[in-house]
Amino acid sequence: MHADLVASTTDPISQLIVGALIVGLFVVLAIEAAHRVLVVMAAVALLWVVTYLTPYRLLPLESTAAALDINVLLLLAAMMALVGVLKETGVFGWAVERLLERFGSDPARAIAVLWWFTAIASAFVDNVTTVIFVTPIVLATVRRLGAPPLLVLIPTVMAANIGGTATLIGDPPNIMIGSGAGLTFMDFLEELTIPTLVMMCALHWWGARRLRAAMGQAADAPKRADEPGPGPQITDPGLLRWLGGVSLFVLVGFVTHGMTGMPAAVPAVIGATVALIVQDLRYLKAFKPTHEERRHGILHVLEKEIEWPTLTFFAFLFILVGAAVSTGLIGTLAGGLERAILGSREAFGLSDAGTLFLAALLVLWVAGFLSAFMDNIPFVAVSIPIIAALITALPGDGRVLWWALSLGACLGGNGTPIGASANVTTLGLAEREGVRVSFREFMATGMKVMVFTLILSTVFLGGYIALGPAGVAKVGGGVLAVAAALLWRSELRATGQRPAATPRQ
Repeated sequence: MHADLVASTTDPISQLIVGALIVGLFVVLAIEAAHRVLVVMAAVALLWVVTYLTPYRLLPLESTAAALDINVLLLLAAMMALVGVLKETGVFGWAVERLLERFGSDPARAIAVLWWFTAIASAFVDNVTTVIFVTPIVLATVRRLGAPPLLVLIPTVMAANIGGTATLIGDPPNIMIGSGAGLTFMDFLEELTIPTLVMMCALHWWGARRLRAAMGQAADAPKRADEPGPGPQITDPGLLRWLGGVSLFVLVGFVTHGMTGMPAAVPAVIGATVALIVQDLRYLKAFKPTHEERRHGILHVLEKEIEWPTLTFFAFLFILVGAAVSTGLIGTLAGGLERAILGSREAFGLSDAGTLFLAALLVLWVAGFLSAFMDNIPFVAVSIPIIAALITALPGDGRVLWWALSLGACLGGNGTPIGASANVTTLGLAEREGVRVSFREFMATGMKVMVFTLILSTVFLGGYIALGPAGVAKVGGGVLAVAAALLWRSELRATGQRPAATPRQ
Protein backbone atom coordinates (compact mmCIF):
# COMPACT_ATOMS: atom_id res chain seq x y z
CA MET A 1 0.00 0.00 0.00
CA HIS A 2 2.78 2.41 0.91
CA ALA A 3 4.57 1.64 -2.36
CA ASP A 4 1.42 2.56 -4.27
CA LEU A 5 1.24 5.89 -2.45
CA VAL A 6 4.80 6.92 -3.29
CA ALA A 7 4.86 5.56 -6.87
CA SER A 8 4.30 8.03 -9.71
CA THR A 9 1.65 7.43 -12.32
CA THR A 10 3.11 6.84 -15.77
CA ASP A 11 0.08 7.26 -18.01
CA PRO A 12 0.16 9.70 -20.96
CA ILE A 13 -1.87 12.33 -19.09
CA SER A 14 0.63 12.40 -16.22
CA GLN A 15 3.46 12.83 -18.70
CA LEU A 16 1.53 15.54 -20.53
CA ILE A 17 0.95 17.49 -17.30
CA VAL A 18 4.64 17.34 -16.37
CA GLY A 19 5.61 18.36 -19.89
CA ALA A 20 3.20 21.31 -19.71
CA LEU A 21 4.68 22.39 -16.37
CA ILE A 22 8.21 22.29 -17.77
CA VAL A 23 7.22 24.21 -20.90
CA GLY A 24 5.34 26.73 -18.78
CA LEU A 25 8.40 27.14 -16.56
CA PHE A 26 10.59 28.10 -19.49
CA VAL A 27 7.99 30.43 -20.97
CA VAL A 28 7.63 32.35 -17.70
CA LEU A 29 11.41 32.44 -17.24
CA ALA A 30 11.80 33.77 -20.78
CA ILE A 31 9.34 36.63 -20.29
CA GLU A 32 10.85 37.33 -16.83
CA ALA A 33 7.51 37.72 -15.12
CA ALA A 34 9.09 36.96 -11.74
CA HIS A 35 12.38 35.93 -10.16
CA ARG A 36 13.53 32.50 -11.38
CA VAL A 37 13.41 31.01 -7.86
CA LEU A 38 9.77 32.04 -7.41
CA VAL A 39 8.90 30.68 -10.85
CA VAL A 40 10.37 27.24 -10.23
CA MET A 41 8.86 27.11 -6.72
CA ALA A 42 5.45 27.85 -8.23
CA ALA A 43 5.92 25.07 -10.78
CA VAL A 44 6.77 22.55 -8.04
CA ALA A 45 3.82 23.77 -5.95
CA LEU A 46 1.49 23.10 -8.89
CA LEU A 47 3.16 19.71 -9.32
CA TRP A 48 2.23 18.78 -5.76
CA VAL A 49 -1.28 20.23 -6.06
CA VAL A 50 -1.89 17.85 -8.97
CA THR A 51 -0.16 14.98 -7.15
CA TYR A 52 -2.27 15.17 -3.99
CA LEU A 53 -5.59 16.57 -5.23
CA THR A 54 -6.08 14.61 -8.45
CA PRO A 55 -5.69 10.96 -9.49
CA TYR A 56 -2.37 11.79 -11.20
CA ARG A 57 0.55 11.23 -8.81
CA LEU A 58 3.36 13.08 -10.56
CA LEU A 59 6.00 13.07 -7.82
CA PRO A 60 4.96 12.45 -4.20
CA LEU A 61 7.01 14.15 -1.50
CA GLU A 62 8.33 10.77 -0.38
CA SER A 63 10.06 10.38 -3.76
CA THR A 64 11.57 13.86 -3.81
CA ALA A 65 14.85 12.83 -2.17
CA ALA A 66 15.66 10.59 -5.14
CA ALA A 67 15.12 13.52 -7.52
CA LEU A 68 17.51 15.87 -5.70
CA ASP A 69 21.07 15.61 -6.99
CA ILE A 70 22.84 15.96 -3.64
CA ASN A 71 26.23 15.61 -5.34
CA VAL A 72 25.66 18.75 -7.42
CA LEU A 73 24.12 20.76 -4.56
CA LEU A 74 26.91 19.95 -2.09
CA LEU A 75 29.58 20.47 -4.73
CA LEU A 76 28.26 23.95 -5.49
CA ALA A 77 27.92 24.93 -1.83
CA ALA A 78 31.36 23.62 -0.90
CA MET A 79 33.16 25.31 -3.79
CA MET A 80 31.37 28.60 -3.09
CA ALA A 81 32.57 28.36 0.50
CA LEU A 82 36.14 27.64 -0.62
CA VAL A 83 36.07 30.63 -2.97
CA GLY A 84 34.69 32.76 -0.13
CA VAL A 85 37.73 31.93 1.99
CA LEU A 86 40.01 32.55 -0.99
CA LYS A 87 38.59 36.07 -1.33
CA GLU A 88 40.00 36.87 2.12
CA THR A 89 43.53 36.43 0.73
CA GLY A 90 43.13 39.11 -1.95
CA VAL A 91 44.13 36.63 -4.66
CA PHE A 92 41.40 37.64 -7.13
CA GLY A 93 42.41 41.31 -7.24
CA TRP A 94 46.05 40.26 -7.47
CA ALA A 95 45.27 37.92 -10.38
CA VAL A 96 43.53 40.70 -12.31
CA GLU A 97 46.50 42.99 -11.78
CA ARG A 98 48.94 40.34 -13.05
CA LEU A 99 46.71 39.77 -16.08
CA LEU A 100 46.83 43.48 -16.89
CA GLU A 101 50.59 43.56 -16.44
CA ARG A 102 50.97 40.79 -19.02
CA PHE A 103 48.23 41.74 -21.48
CA GLY A 104 47.42 45.33 -20.50
CA SER A 105 48.42 46.63 -23.93
CA ASP A 106 45.42 44.81 -25.40
CA PRO A 107 42.35 44.53 -23.11
CA ALA A 108 40.40 42.50 -25.68
CA ARG A 109 43.16 39.91 -25.76
CA ALA A 110 43.34 39.87 -21.96
CA ILE A 111 39.65 38.96 -21.85
CA ALA A 112 40.17 36.27 -24.51
CA VAL A 113 42.90 34.78 -22.32
CA LEU A 114 40.30 34.44 -19.56
CA TRP A 115 38.01 32.57 -21.97
CA TRP A 116 40.78 30.14 -22.90
CA PHE A 117 41.79 29.67 -19.29
CA THR A 118 38.15 28.88 -18.43
CA ALA A 119 37.89 26.31 -21.25
CA ILE A 120 41.15 24.55 -20.41
CA ALA A 121 40.45 24.51 -16.67
CA SER A 122 36.95 23.16 -17.31
CA ALA A 123 38.46 20.17 -19.09
CA PHE A 124 40.48 19.11 -16.06
CA VAL A 125 38.23 20.39 -13.28
CA ASP A 126 34.47 20.17 -13.68
CA ASN A 127 33.10 23.30 -15.35
CA VAL A 128 30.92 24.28 -12.38
CA THR A 129 33.95 24.43 -10.09
CA THR A 130 35.85 26.38 -12.74
CA VAL A 131 33.22 29.11 -13.12
CA ILE A 132 32.97 29.50 -9.35
CA PHE A 133 36.69 30.36 -9.30
CA VAL A 134 36.79 32.32 -12.56
CA THR A 135 33.65 34.47 -12.29
CA PRO A 136 35.04 36.79 -9.56
CA ILE A 137 38.17 37.34 -11.69
CA VAL A 138 36.10 38.00 -14.81
CA LEU A 139 33.87 40.52 -13.02
CA ALA A 140 36.87 42.30 -11.52
CA THR A 141 38.54 42.45 -14.94
CA VAL A 142 35.38 43.84 -16.52
CA ARG A 143 35.26 46.62 -13.95
CA ARG A 144 38.93 47.48 -14.45
CA LEU A 145 38.76 47.50 -18.25
CA GLY A 146 35.34 49.12 -18.58
CA ALA A 147 34.19 46.30 -20.87
CA PRO A 148 30.50 45.47 -21.42
CA PRO A 149 29.78 42.75 -18.82
CA LEU A 150 27.43 40.71 -21.04
CA LEU A 151 29.96 40.46 -23.87
CA VAL A 152 32.55 39.07 -21.48
CA LEU A 153 30.49 36.98 -19.08
CA ILE A 154 28.36 35.03 -21.57
CA PRO A 155 31.35 33.83 -23.66
CA THR A 156 32.98 32.79 -20.37
CA VAL A 157 30.05 30.46 -19.69
CA MET A 158 30.19 29.16 -23.27
CA ALA A 159 33.91 28.46 -22.88
CA ALA A 160 33.25 26.51 -19.69
CA ASN A 161 30.69 24.29 -21.40
CA ILE A 162 32.83 23.77 -24.51
CA GLY A 163 35.94 22.98 -22.47
CA GLY A 164 34.02 20.65 -20.19
CA THR A 165 32.95 18.61 -23.22
CA ALA A 166 36.53 17.53 -23.95
CA THR A 167 37.15 15.15 -21.03
CA LEU A 168 35.55 12.52 -18.84
CA ILE A 169 35.44 14.79 -15.78
CA GLY A 170 34.70 18.14 -17.44
CA ASP A 171 30.91 17.86 -17.37
CA PRO A 172 28.70 15.51 -15.29
CA PRO A 173 27.05 13.86 -18.35
CA ASN A 174 30.49 12.73 -19.52
CA ILE A 175 31.13 10.98 -16.20
CA MET A 176 27.87 9.10 -16.62
CA ILE A 177 28.59 8.25 -20.27
CA GLY A 178 32.10 7.07 -19.45
CA SER A 179 30.80 4.82 -16.70
CA GLY A 180 27.96 3.40 -18.77
CA ALA A 181 30.00 2.89 -21.95
CA GLY A 182 33.32 1.85 -20.39
CA LEU A 183 35.12 4.88 -21.86
CA THR A 184 38.26 6.23 -20.18
CA PHE A 185 39.62 9.72 -19.57
CA MET A 186 42.02 9.26 -22.51
CA ASP A 187 39.21 8.09 -24.81
CA PHE A 188 37.41 11.39 -24.34
CA LEU A 189 40.63 13.40 -24.56
CA GLU A 190 41.76 11.72 -27.79
CA GLU A 191 38.42 11.97 -29.60
CA LEU A 192 36.90 15.27 -28.45
CA THR A 193 39.90 17.56 -27.85
CA ILE A 194 40.33 18.64 -31.48
CA PRO A 195 36.66 19.52 -32.16
CA THR A 196 36.38 21.45 -28.89
CA LEU A 197 39.58 23.40 -29.66
CA VAL A 198 38.18 24.34 -33.08
CA MET A 199 35.01 25.52 -31.34
CA MET A 200 37.09 27.62 -28.93
CA CYS A 201 38.94 29.26 -31.84
CA ALA A 202 35.57 30.22 -33.32
CA LEU A 203 34.26 31.47 -29.96
CA HIS A 204 37.42 33.56 -29.46
CA TRP A 205 37.11 35.13 -32.91
CA TRP A 206 33.41 35.87 -32.58
CA GLY A 207 33.57 37.05 -28.96
CA ALA A 208 36.58 39.31 -29.52
CA ARG A 209 35.01 40.76 -32.67
CA ARG A 210 31.81 41.68 -30.79
CA LEU A 211 33.82 43.05 -27.88
CA ARG A 212 35.96 45.28 -30.11
CA ALA A 213 32.87 46.50 -31.97
CA ALA A 214 31.25 47.50 -28.67
CA MET A 215 34.33 49.03 -27.02
CA GLY A 216 35.78 50.73 -30.07
CA GLN A 217 39.36 51.92 -29.75
CA ALA A 218 39.32 51.23 -26.00
CA ALA A 219 39.38 47.49 -26.73
CA ASP A 220 43.01 47.71 -27.81
CA ALA A 221 44.10 50.78 -25.83
CA PRO A 222 46.69 50.09 -23.13
CA LYS A 223 45.19 49.68 -19.66
CA ARG A 224 47.76 49.74 -16.95
CA ALA A 225 47.65 48.82 -13.31
CA ASP A 226 46.14 51.17 -10.79
CA GLU A 227 48.19 54.26 -9.98
CA PRO A 228 49.95 54.96 -7.76
CA GLY A 229 51.59 51.92 -6.15
CA PRO A 230 51.83 48.27 -7.20
CA GLY A 231 48.06 47.66 -7.12
CA PRO A 232 46.19 44.94 -5.23
CA GLN A 233 48.43 42.52 -3.36
CA ILE A 234 48.03 39.21 -1.54
CA THR A 235 46.77 40.16 1.93
CA ASP A 236 47.31 36.80 3.66
CA PRO A 237 50.08 34.76 2.00
CA GLY A 238 50.02 32.12 4.75
CA LEU A 239 46.32 31.40 4.29
CA LEU A 240 46.79 31.38 0.51
CA ARG A 241 49.49 28.72 0.80
CA TRP A 242 47.15 26.56 2.86
CA LEU A 243 44.36 27.07 0.35
CA GLY A 244 46.71 26.18 -2.49
CA GLY A 245 47.26 22.81 -0.86
CA VAL A 246 43.54 22.40 -0.19
CA SER A 247 42.70 23.27 -3.81
CA LEU A 248 45.28 20.75 -5.03
CA PHE A 249 43.68 18.07 -2.85
CA VAL A 250 40.25 18.89 -4.28
CA LEU A 251 41.61 18.78 -7.84
CA VAL A 252 43.25 15.40 -7.25
CA GLY A 253 39.95 14.17 -5.82
CA PHE A 254 38.16 15.22 -8.99
CA VAL A 255 40.71 13.67 -11.35
CA THR A 256 40.94 10.35 -9.46
CA HIS A 257 37.18 9.90 -9.29
CA GLY A 258 37.41 6.77 -11.43
CA MET A 259 39.85 5.11 -9.02
CA THR A 260 38.44 6.20 -5.65
CA GLY A 261 34.75 6.20 -6.52
CA MET A 262 34.34 9.46 -4.62
CA PRO A 263 31.64 11.74 -6.08
CA ALA A 264 32.93 15.26 -6.77
CA ALA A 265 31.09 16.63 -3.72
CA VAL A 266 33.18 14.55 -1.30
CA PRO A 267 36.63 16.14 -1.89
CA ALA A 268 34.92 19.52 -2.29
CA VAL A 269 33.21 19.32 1.12
CA ILE A 270 36.42 18.04 2.76
CA GLY A 271 38.41 20.86 1.16
CA ALA A 272 35.92 23.56 2.17
CA THR A 273 35.84 22.25 5.74
CA VAL A 274 39.64 22.30 6.02
CA ALA A 275 39.74 25.81 4.54
CA LEU A 276 37.24 27.11 7.09
CA ILE A 277 39.07 25.43 9.98
CA VAL A 278 42.44 26.87 8.88
CA GLN A 279 40.91 30.33 8.49
CA ASP A 280 39.40 30.18 11.96
CA LEU A 281 42.58 28.89 13.62
CA ARG A 282 44.72 31.57 11.97
CA TYR A 283 42.24 34.25 13.03
CA LEU A 284 42.28 32.98 16.62
CA LYS A 285 46.07 33.01 16.68
CA ALA A 286 46.39 36.52 15.26
CA PHE A 287 43.61 38.42 17.05
CA LYS A 288 42.57 36.54 20.23
CA PRO A 289 38.91 37.43 19.52
CA THR A 290 35.89 37.13 21.74
CA HIS A 291 33.21 34.55 20.95
CA GLU A 292 31.06 37.12 19.15
CA GLU A 293 33.96 38.40 17.07
CA ARG A 294 34.57 34.91 15.70
CA ARG A 295 31.29 35.16 13.78
CA HIS A 296 33.31 36.55 10.86
CA GLY A 297 34.35 33.05 9.77
CA ILE A 298 31.88 30.26 9.11
CA LEU A 299 28.76 32.41 9.52
CA HIS A 300 30.12 35.08 7.18
CA VAL A 301 30.80 32.45 4.52
CA LEU A 302 27.40 30.80 4.98
CA GLU A 303 25.50 34.09 4.90
CA LYS A 304 27.48 36.11 2.36
CA GLU A 305 29.47 33.80 0.08
CA ILE A 306 27.18 30.83 -0.62
CA GLU A 307 24.67 31.73 -3.32
CA TRP A 308 21.54 30.31 -1.68
CA PRO A 309 19.09 31.49 -4.38
CA THR A 310 21.09 29.54 -6.98
CA LEU A 311 21.10 26.39 -4.83
CA THR A 312 17.38 26.77 -4.16
CA PHE A 313 16.68 27.12 -7.87
CA PHE A 314 18.67 23.96 -8.58
CA ALA A 315 16.86 22.00 -5.87
CA PHE A 316 13.37 22.83 -7.17
CA LEU A 317 14.46 22.30 -10.78
CA PHE A 318 15.73 18.83 -9.85
CA ILE A 319 12.31 18.07 -8.34
CA LEU A 320 10.52 19.13 -11.52
CA VAL A 321 12.83 17.13 -13.76
CA GLY A 322 12.56 14.20 -11.33
CA ALA A 323 8.84 14.17 -12.06
CA ALA A 324 9.65 13.96 -15.78
CA VAL A 325 11.77 10.89 -15.06
CA SER A 326 9.39 9.18 -12.63
CA THR A 327 6.31 9.63 -14.83
CA GLY A 328 8.22 8.19 -17.79
CA LEU A 329 8.22 11.40 -19.87
CA ILE A 330 11.96 11.32 -20.52
CA GLY A 331 11.80 7.61 -21.20
CA THR A 332 9.05 8.22 -23.76
CA LEU A 333 11.12 10.89 -25.50
CA ALA A 334 14.23 8.71 -25.57
CA GLY A 335 12.24 5.68 -26.74
CA GLY A 336 10.83 7.76 -29.58
CA LEU A 337 14.39 8.47 -30.66
CA GLU A 338 15.13 4.75 -30.93
CA ARG A 339 11.98 4.09 -32.98
CA ALA A 340 12.75 7.00 -35.31
CA ILE A 341 16.23 5.69 -36.08
CA LEU A 342 15.22 2.10 -36.73
CA GLY A 343 12.11 3.19 -38.66
CA SER A 344 14.09 5.54 -40.91
CA ARG A 345 16.53 2.76 -41.76
CA GLU A 346 13.72 0.59 -43.04
CA ALA A 347 11.75 3.37 -44.74
CA PHE A 348 14.65 4.89 -46.70
CA GLY A 349 16.78 1.79 -47.20
CA LEU A 350 19.82 3.48 -45.70
CA SER A 351 23.27 1.96 -45.97
CA ASP A 352 25.12 0.87 -42.86
CA ALA A 353 27.13 4.12 -42.76
CA GLY A 354 24.03 6.18 -43.54
CA THR A 355 22.06 4.52 -40.76
CA LEU A 356 24.85 5.14 -38.27
CA PHE A 357 25.16 8.78 -39.36
CA LEU A 358 21.41 9.32 -39.06
CA ALA A 359 21.45 7.77 -35.59
CA ALA A 360 24.36 10.00 -34.54
CA LEU A 361 22.61 13.11 -35.89
CA LEU A 362 19.35 12.34 -34.10
CA VAL A 363 21.15 11.63 -30.84
CA LEU A 364 23.24 14.82 -31.18
CA TRP A 365 20.46 17.27 -32.03
CA VAL A 366 17.77 15.77 -29.78
CA ALA A 367 20.20 15.73 -26.86
CA GLY A 368 21.30 19.26 -27.73
CA PHE A 369 17.86 20.84 -27.79
CA LEU A 370 16.52 18.90 -24.81
CA SER A 371 19.61 19.81 -22.78
CA ALA A 372 19.03 23.47 -23.57
CA PHE A 373 15.61 23.38 -21.92
CA MET A 374 15.99 20.81 -19.17
CA ASP A 375 18.72 19.36 -16.99
CA ASN A 376 20.85 17.05 -19.12
CA ILE A 377 21.71 14.61 -16.32
CA PRO A 378 18.38 12.68 -16.18
CA PHE A 379 18.15 12.67 -19.98
CA VAL A 380 21.63 11.16 -20.25
CA ALA A 381 20.82 8.63 -17.52
CA VAL A 382 17.79 7.41 -19.46
CA SER A 383 19.58 7.56 -22.83
CA ILE A 384 22.58 5.40 -21.84
CA PRO A 385 20.75 2.03 -21.95
CA ILE A 386 18.97 3.06 -25.15
CA ILE A 387 22.27 4.00 -26.83
CA ALA A 388 23.80 0.72 -25.63
CA ALA A 389 20.91 -1.19 -27.23
CA LEU A 390 21.20 0.82 -30.46
CA ILE A 391 24.92 0.07 -30.74
CA THR A 392 24.21 -3.66 -30.74
CA ALA A 393 21.50 -3.23 -33.39
CA LEU A 394 23.44 -0.92 -35.73
CA PRO A 395 26.45 -1.72 -37.92
CA GLY A 396 29.83 0.02 -37.77
CA ASP A 397 31.73 1.70 -34.94
CA GLY A 398 28.90 2.39 -32.53
CA ARG A 399 31.14 4.47 -30.26
CA VAL A 400 30.21 7.44 -32.43
CA LEU A 401 26.81 7.43 -30.70
CA TRP A 402 28.48 7.97 -27.33
CA TRP A 403 30.35 10.97 -28.74
CA ALA A 404 27.09 12.27 -30.21
CA LEU A 405 25.36 11.98 -26.84
CA SER A 406 28.26 13.71 -25.08
CA LEU A 407 28.50 16.57 -27.57
CA GLY A 408 24.75 17.12 -27.64
CA ALA A 409 24.22 16.99 -23.89
CA CYS A 410 27.20 19.22 -23.03
CA LEU A 411 27.02 21.77 -25.87
CA GLY A 412 23.23 22.01 -25.76
CA GLY A 413 23.61 23.55 -22.32
CA ASN A 414 24.80 26.75 -23.99
CA GLY A 415 21.34 27.42 -25.40
CA THR A 416 19.60 28.88 -22.35
CA PRO A 417 20.54 30.25 -18.90
CA ILE A 418 19.31 27.05 -17.26
CA GLY A 419 20.68 24.59 -19.79
CA ALA A 420 23.74 23.77 -17.69
CA SER A 421 24.75 24.00 -14.06
CA ALA A 422 27.65 26.28 -15.00
CA ASN A 423 25.21 28.79 -16.54
CA VAL A 424 22.99 29.08 -13.48
CA THR A 425 25.98 29.29 -11.14
CA THR A 426 27.75 32.00 -13.13
CA LEU A 427 24.67 34.17 -13.55
CA GLY A 428 23.81 33.81 -9.86
CA LEU A 429 27.30 34.93 -8.81
CA ALA A 430 27.20 37.81 -11.29
CA GLU A 431 23.79 38.98 -10.09
CA ARG A 432 25.16 39.20 -6.55
CA GLU A 433 27.80 41.61 -7.91
CA GLY A 434 25.19 43.75 -9.64
CA VAL A 435 25.57 42.26 -13.14
CA ARG A 436 22.24 40.90 -14.34
CA VAL A 437 21.78 38.82 -17.47
CA SER A 438 18.20 38.30 -18.61
CA PHE A 439 16.86 35.06 -20.06
CA ARG A 440 16.45 36.62 -23.48
CA GLU A 441 19.87 38.29 -23.45
CA PHE A 442 21.51 34.96 -22.73
CA MET A 443 19.46 33.08 -25.34
CA ALA A 444 20.24 35.67 -28.00
CA THR A 445 23.88 34.62 -27.80
CA GLY A 446 23.52 31.12 -26.41
CA MET A 447 21.29 29.71 -29.14
CA LYS A 448 23.67 30.93 -31.85
CA VAL A 449 26.66 29.36 -30.13
CA MET A 450 24.73 26.15 -29.47
CA VAL A 451 23.59 25.73 -33.08
CA PHE A 452 27.05 26.58 -34.44
CA THR A 453 28.82 24.08 -32.16
CA LEU A 454 26.24 21.40 -32.98
CA ILE A 455 26.88 22.00 -36.69
CA LEU A 456 30.62 21.57 -36.11
CA SER A 457 29.82 18.43 -34.12
CA THR A 458 27.76 17.14 -37.05
CA VAL A 459 30.77 17.54 -39.34
CA PHE A 460 32.98 15.79 -36.79
CA LEU A 461 30.58 12.85 -36.44
CA GLY A 462 30.32 12.51 -40.23
CA GLY A 463 34.10 12.47 -40.48
CA TYR A 464 34.32 9.92 -37.68
CA ILE A 465 32.03 7.55 -39.54
CA ALA A 466 33.53 8.13 -43.00
CA LEU A 467 37.24 8.28 -42.08
CA GLY A 468 37.43 6.44 -38.78
CA PRO A 469 38.92 7.78 -35.52
CA ALA A 470 42.49 8.02 -36.88
CA GLY A 471 41.43 9.65 -40.13
CA VAL A 472 39.19 12.26 -38.56
CA ALA A 473 41.94 13.07 -36.05
CA LYS A 474 44.38 13.81 -38.89
CA VAL A 475 41.91 15.94 -40.82
CA GLY A 476 40.77 17.62 -37.62
CA GLY A 477 44.35 18.45 -36.72
CA GLY A 478 44.72 20.19 -40.07
CA VAL A 479 41.47 22.10 -39.58
CA LEU A 480 42.61 23.14 -36.10
CA ALA A 481 45.94 24.38 -37.48
CA VAL A 482 44.14 26.47 -40.10
CA ALA A 483 41.65 27.80 -37.54
CA ALA A 484 44.46 28.77 -35.16
CA ALA A 485 46.38 30.49 -37.98
CA LEU A 486 43.32 32.43 -39.10
CA LEU A 487 42.60 33.44 -35.50
CA TRP A 488 46.15 34.63 -34.99
CA ARG A 489 46.02 36.61 -38.24
CA SER A 490 42.71 38.13 -37.18
CA GLU A 491 44.16 39.18 -33.83
CA LEU A 492 47.23 40.75 -35.45
CA ARG A 493 45.04 42.61 -37.92
CA ALA A 494 42.70 43.87 -35.18
CA THR A 495 45.48 45.11 -32.92
CA GLY A 496 47.62 46.41 -35.78
CA GLN A 497 45.04 48.33 -37.80
CA ARG A 498 42.93 49.88 -35.05
CA PRO A 499 45.52 52.43 -33.83
CA ALA A 500 46.35 53.29 -37.45
CA ALA A 501 42.70 53.92 -38.27
CA THR A 502 42.36 56.54 -35.55
CA PRO A 503 45.61 58.52 -35.17
CA ARG A 504 46.41 59.86 -31.75
CA GLN A 505 46.06 63.57 -31.27
